[in-house]
Amino acid sequence: MDCLCVHPPPALQHLGLGHNKLLGPLESLYVTAHHWPNLVSLDLSFNNLTDLQSLVGSLHSLRQLRLLVLQGNPLALVPYYRGLTIDTLSRLCVLDDTTVSPNEKHLFRGLNVNADLLVHEAQLVVTIGNVTGVLDSSVLDPEPGPEGPFITYSYYVTYDFVEDEELQEEGNYAAGVLAEIVKPRSIAEVIPEESPEDVKEADGSTESGAMTDSGEIDGDSTSGAASAALVPSNDSATEELAKLRPHVDPRLWPSPGTVLFSTMRKPWTNVIPCHYEMVHTLRDLVPLKAFLLAGTTVTIVEEKILSWPLVPPSMETPSTGKKGKQDKDRKDQDSKDKDKKGQDKKDKDKKGQDKKGKGEKQASKEQKGPRKPPKELRQDPPILTVLGSGIVVLEPLLAGEPLVSTVCNFGVVRTVESDKLMFARDMKSKKNKKLAKKESKRVDLALGDLHIPEPLTVEVHVQLNQCRTAEEALKGFSI
Repeated sequence: MDCLCVHPPPALQHLGLGHNKLLGPLESLYVTAHHWPNLVSLDLSFNNLTDLQSLVGSLHSLRQLRLLVLQGNPLALVPYYRGLTIDTLSRLCVLDDTTVSPNEKHLFRGLNVNADLLVHEAQLVVTIGNVTGVLDSSVLDPEPGPEGPFITYSYYVTYDFVEDEELQEEGNYAAGVLAEIVKPRSIAEVIPEESPEDVKEADGSTESGAMTDSGEIDGDSTSGAASAALVPSNDSATEELAKLRPHVDPRLWPSPGTVLFSTMRKPWTNVIPCHYEMVHTLRDLVPLKAFLLAGTTVTIVEEKILSWPLVPPSMETPSTGKKGKQDKDRKDQDSKDKDKKGQDKKDKDKKGQDKKGKGEKQASKEQKGPRKPPKELRQDPPILTVLGSGIVVLEPLLAGEPLVSTVCNFGVVRTVESDKLMFARDMKSKKNKKLAKKESKRVDLALGDLHIPEPLTVEVHVQLNQCRTAEEALKGFSI
């Protein structure tokens, strides 16, 4: 801006410098009454200005300024941005195309006096609601045999968010919050000896598993920073890891400069409630602006785990020295059993008739009931399948909107046949047969030729925290 101030027109009333690359604290030195004494309207929108206190301090000298546009700058992302600007520039009438009301001036009165106590950071809240339209893959699996596999499914949602290195160094990043962060480990920890080309590939491979031919990912690719520690560092594991690299699904990678967050794993229901809320606090506002312009990638993931019964230990054969003694004890026991056999026979005949009916009923119930998996199982690595993925546009937050609320629609992943299988399974679980028959008739009508399966959707809300009063700003964002 220094070139504009060499011979500035003294009578200029409007100066439009929006959508440029103005940045740094020195830019505020050129927007003073010394250069523009009669300036009424100033547009500095969508630049990279970050120092709010310094800028409004310089603008305070513009006595004629009535209209100001600062939205789209990183400095406009701090929660007290509007309040501090209004309280410092008391003659301002319009800020970011919104009229400044007398009540708004009253609510933020005195905030300028304590501006040095305010923390220079932005705060965003990400909320993920219900997921609908998910195919219950278990209806397509065969009934497990005694040797397995026993298959379990769970579902979760991931999204990436910009990384704040300053807060991470202080150890305050996402502290105390139930969120999972996927970060690349240092190459020295994962693979001790590799070429630079392999190092670049290893960053992604520590966060994702192998994708099968059907698009499924084998390995817990979004299980958080703790899962990265499970990557072995021996030579054989390194070779296996190198084989898997070409098959990694990029939709399960965080974007460059971001970390990956996920909701908790949930079992299948027709409507899967995530109940997820995460507060992101960031001090480096320039990367945050770039992230909001790019948007966040939201992905719905299915996690499939195959479990197998543990092989029972082999029984050792008794030694030859003890074999004779065991045979003798067995013969003695057989002779005692023969003596008791005659005496108990009559009692058994009477009780047998009574128990026969009960035993048959109990046996039939056991046969009809679902097969229960053994208590001790070994699990294969999770197989991850991306059900849907898309970008949520966050640019309205830069344009002054406090909330982006959307329902991501990833299309239909269910079919009429799969819906019929799910309804048929639900009918079998109903105890009331009459109610089940009525429900089945309703289902047949509902799942006719005109039936359209529900699309795969997820509710996503991203809110930029904004203070409504000076008291709220000082209470929540002061040093």
